[in-house]
Amino acid sequence: MKVIIVGGGIGGLATAAAFHQRGWQVEVLERAAAFTEVGAGLTIQPNGLRALDAIGLGERLRAGGLAGPLAGIRGKRGDWLVRNDVEGLKRRFGPWATVHRADLVDLLRAAVPSEALRPGVDVQHVQPDGTVRHGGGTSTADLVVGADGVHSVTRRSLWPGLPGPRYVGYTTWRLITPPQPVEGSVETWGRGERFGHVPMPDGRIYCYVMANAPAGSHVGLGELRKRFARWHQPIPALLDSAQEEAVLQHDTHELPMLPTYVSGNVAVLGDAAHAMTPNLGQGACQALEDAVTLAHAVDTLGVRAGLQAYDRTRRPRTQLIVRRSRQAGAAAHWTSTPLTTLRDTVFPLLPNRLFARSLTPAYTWTI
Repeated sequence: MKVIIVGGGIGGLATAAAFHQRGWQVEVLERAAAFTEVGAGLTIQPNGLRALDAIGLGERLRAGGLAGPLAGIRGKRGDWLVRNDVEGLKRRFGPWATVHRADLVDLLRAAVPSEALRPGVDVQHVQPDGTVRHGGGTSTADLVVGADGVHSVTRRSLWPGLPGPRYVGYTTWRLITPPQPVEGSVETWGRGERFGHVPMPDGRIYCYVMANAPAGSHVGLGELRKRFARWHQPIPALLDSAQEEAVLQHDTHELPMLPTYVSGNVAVLGDAAHAMTPNLGQGACQALEDAVTLAHAVDTLGVRAGLQAYDRTRRPRTQLIVRRSRQAGAAAHWTSTPLTTLRDTVFPLLPNRLFARSLTPAYTWTI
């Protein structure tokens, strides 16, 4: 049995590793000239680590250095709005791990035969019967998996009439700074903007910034330093230590709910199926879950029955996470002074278990 995977990012390579492990012939078509990842840090949460366990890679990621969940949310003066029980979350759900995105791609790529990887292939159209048309001609397989991201050619080929990704109103910057002391993973909220920092195993700090902005706008590091100069430490210090070339900016998109993730002998997964806001940090974790679930279902039940099982299992769960992620970050992007003042007054009065309860559906997944 052969599977063609369109897209060689985290979801695509995880899918390739999962099917290769089950004895399938695998072919991964990647538009870029090399299988690599430009990006910054990435936190793999307990459910994502369990998905990596299913393809034998979880322990290797854990060995690189464990991390903790979000310690909480501060106001821009440094006062705590939400404090999580970090040790309690780890006891309940398991460990977290932080990794550079490129390192995770390297780990997944090494689990796939090199002859299966085809960089520099521009896929133009995918048909439900498993035919893939690309710059090098045409390829066919028993199964095709579209793991080609938020602007998926696979998705557009199968459902040309469905709406595309929607800009959610804020842009995101990601960067990694030199090592310096921080108190775990913390996010800080202002009015229509927020800043998060996550320590990495080698001491460097992964930072992310989100701010309301028109789609397509560009702001450099100098402007970010001015914008956050009066926020609590270590935010100004982190931005002062960063290098301009280390800053990546991308507009934030969400995909409207698809009525199905499968058509004929084709499935979509990851951002191609359910691109979500980064507010819960679940994008990569959900792609990993998709990959191992799809391989298990199809290899166990056959292509058609397995695809239907994949759709029944994954679509409700991932669309729930999409909604939860949207809701989780909404209050950070309020711009009304009365609303943000109310938020900063009320949030510290709420019991911590309310926030922990909202995370439970994401963390408790098992294959």
